Amino acid sequence: MPLHVLILRADLHLPTCQSLKAKRSVVTPIIRHLDQLAAVAAAEVEYNDKWQRTAIGVTAVGNGVSHLEATMDTVERYLWSRPDIEVLELVRWWGDED
Repeated sequence: MPLHVLILRADLHLPTCQSLKAKRSVVTPIIRHLDQLAAVAAAEVEYNDKWQRTAIGVTAVGNGVSHLEATMDTVERYLWSRPDIEVLELVRWWGDED
């Protein structure tokens, strides 16, 4: 049975954050929410020292491509629905192993 890995990199602008503490108050709930999704792990992966910028990496592992796509679609909809962030870029990568 093949194993599929789908990785999403979300580049985000946080226009209301004026400090790293304010940034944490926005980023931490996003990551916690994403971690609650089945078969998904999330972490801040870039711009750790920038107040108004972050990149969040989200990964999903499974044996069904359509399920992984639907899961990442849910992640993307959640990010777009947040009024306190601006989505700058969403990029997906596939990793497959037979």
